[in-house]
Amino acid sequence: MTELAQPDIRKTSNWSAIWVLPLLALLIGLWLLWRAFSEAGVEIRVHFADGEGIQVNKTQVVYKGIAVGKVIDLHISKDIQGVDATIEIKREAEDYLGQDTRFWLVKPRVSLAGVTGLETLVSGIYIAIDPVKGERASDFKALAEPPPLSDKLPGLHITLKAERLGSLDQGSPVFYRQIQVGQVKGYRLGDDQRTVEVQIYIEQPYAHLIRKHTRFWNAGGISFSGGLSGFKLRAESLVSIATGGIAFATPEHREDSPPTDPAIPFRLYEDFEAAEAGFRVMLQLSNVSGLQPGRTPVIFNGVQVGTLKSLDMGGDFSKPMAELTMDPRTEELLLGSSEFWVVKPSISLAGITGLEALVQGNFLAVRFGKEGAPTREFSISAKAPPLNVDAPGLHLLLAAERLGSLDVGSPVLYRQVRVGSVQSYRLSGDRQEVLFDVHIEQDYAGLVNASTRFWNASGISLKGGLSGVEVKSESLQTLVLGGIAFDTPDRTAAPVPRFRRFTLFSEEQQARAVGQLIELRAKHGDGLREGTLLRYRGLDVGQVEQVGLSDDLADVLLKVRVSVAGERIARTGSRFWVVRPELGLARTANLDTLVSGPYLEVQPAPRAGALQTTFELLAEAPQAASTAEGLALVLSAARRGSVEPGDDVTYREMAVGKVIRLELGPTADRVLIHILIEPRYAALVRGGSRFWNASGVDVDFGLLKGVEVRTESVEAILAGGIAFATPEEVSPVRPGQTFALFDEPQAEWLNWAPKIALKP
Repeated sequence: MTELAQPDIRKTSNWSAIWVLPLLALLIGLWLLWRAFSEAGVEIRVHFADGEGIQVNKTQVVYKGIAVGKVIDLHISKDIQGVDATIEIKREAEDYLGQDTRFWLVKPRVSLAGVTGLETLVSGIYIAIDPVKGERASDFKALAEPPPLSDKLPGLHITLKAERLGSLDQGSPVFYRQIQVGQVKGYRLGDDQRTVEVQIYIEQPYAHLIRKHTRFWNAGGISFSGGLSGFKLRAESLVSIATGGIAFATPEHREDSPPTDPAIPFRLYEDFEAAEAGFRVMLQLSNVSGLQPGRTPVIFNGVQVGTLKSLDMGGDFSKPMAELTMDPRTEELLLGSSEFWVVKPSISLAGITGLEALVQGNFLAVRFGKEGAPTREFSISAKAPPLNVDAPGLHLLLAAERLGSLDVGSPVLYRQVRVGSVQSYRLSGDRQEVLFDVHIEQDYAGLVNASTRFWNASGISLKGGLSGVEVKSESLQTLVLGGIAFDTPDRTAAPVPRFRRFTLFSEEQQARAVGQLIELRAKHGDGLREGTLLRYRGLDVGQVEQVGLSDDLADVLLKVRVSVAGERIARTGSRFWVVRPELGLARTANLDTLVSGPYLEVQPAPRAGALQTTFELLAEAPQAASTAEGLALVLSAARRGSVEPGDDVTYREMAVGKVIRLELGPTADRVLIHILIEPRYAALVRGGSRFWNASGVDVDFGLLKGVEVRTESVEAILAGGIAFATPEEVSPVRPGQTFALFDEPQAEWLNWAPKIALKP
């Protein structure tokens, strides 16, 4: 029998290679599971107003052109007011799903401002995201419109404040020198509910153009202005005309200002003109006629330096206040002495002024002052101020007692040629004179020197008397508008400095008057006035320049300029009196004074005495002096009767002398009548001559002889007089001899008829 072989028994491992595949599959599965988990997105929910254009598993969420998620579900919201889209966002963006993250639909939009969302025409609508890192959120509400540019965008983000939005919209361009350098991000109503806040973005390369004093204005639409000088049309660009826009610039004198602080808002002006005139000035008005807010310009020397922005009539409409926007370049020129006034169109014989105002309406003019502190509040002037003293030419100050018909713009004439004008007028400090600021043009400044005399040439000068009437006027222009004329008698006189003060005389004759100035004192000034003439033997030798009261109010003082023989008249012994009209049956004289008024008569001193400038003015002609040529006699009477100084002394009813004066005798028991017999008739008086009162009528009545009436003459009946008769006997008479004055003549005296030879 064969013996069986023993088996070789060995212990083997429990591991089998067959398990490699399951383990490998497990590892792959775990890796796939981890990868799926790590790559799985984050689900969020976004609420939209509607689901138009949104497609599940197709509509993507895009950030800067890269898809970061997609819509995986879309259904109606629980309140059925919109749709809720479930969106899966890539996990790497999970940290940027903060509460402030924004979503919105991007659709194609076509406008004059440009085309946006054009890529959606091919790829379809997508959802844009503006991620914000912060506390995680899973529910969001989509924006109805694309949000403004992000504040994180490189560049400058600033805010503008305007009174109204105008044609601006999101995306409206921002221009610098007509180059687009940014755009409008958005806008909203300000917290004060009165302004609109506009957020704009300036691209990084242009951010340095914005300085602290940069000015922004609304460049939308078309700006149109016009006048007699032409029309101006202004637009920033075709795009800004249709969609609006903003432009900005920095004034030349502010180009060195520091960069702006983005936190400080800028003002957005309505237009370019408003931006150029940028700071506010308040102006108190008295009348708003013809002024239009937004249109009325402020003009300086023909250049617009501001605009009337608004008018506020106040609570009771009595104190209108204007708000002006002024050119920034004038900021340092508006000192306290600056003046504003309204320019209105004026058409007159002097010419047409303010013609520009006929088209654009009244406008405001300004003259910048040189004194005072800077200020922003002014009051309107009632009239244009004096011409700028820096203007070429000669500036003078004329002083007159009254304004007359002179006004601003009245001409200044030299030999009826216009050489200047009245620039302004005002009362003097003591309110006693009117001061005129006068400008003489540069070409005629040499016509004025120290000898120049100015007079008011306005209206008509009328002089008249029984001999005729004289009418005089400088020109038709001065007749209507008023004017000033002047003459320079001495061309070699010294030149005058600027602002020299002259007297403005009321008329040419007064201005040209030269001679001795004297003063007359009178008890009353009836009929006497400035211009009253002083005459001697029918010729004008002077005139009254001033009438006033003495300090004690007791006398009337007359300032008289003696232009002819002044040195001879202004002497001790000269006498002055007033000549007035005399009307009566017996005597009529000085009838020319009925038209021209009373005048002064002078009787120069018989001998040249000492110089005298103050005289008493007699109310009537003085009695002739006893030293005058002729035979002076004295008549003694019991009473004066009707005898008056100036009455005739007659011989055979022929006047041969005059009654000079009357006085009481030394013992007051007689009246002494001084008479003067003319030299030719002096021989008619002899020692036996008899004098009698020839005044009135002598009536003798008897039953048998009837009534006998005797009178010297008709004139003697009315005016009075003295008659005398001389006998045949020859007895000498001496000057100053006294005779008795009888009440009536004896019959014998009337029969005396001696033959007496008279001097030829």
